[in-house]
Amino acid sequence: MRRSLVLTDEAARHPFRASLPPHVTRTEGDLLRPPRWRPSIAEVRSFAAVYVSGVVGITAFIA
Repeated sequence: MRRSLVLTDEAARHPFRASLPPHVTRTEGDLLRPPRWRPSIAEVRSFAAVYVSGVVGITAFIA
């Protein structure tokens, strides 16, 4: 079994967090981020069509 030479993380600022192994206290920046989602032009068009048809339908119902 492989053990770290230093058993505590002094940057943790809490006794419990200092006693945890490094892989448990990894921050989100250490992990790989998934690619950012961007809407395609087809999704934007379909959203606009649904939005406009909803506004027209509600306006026609009220008027």
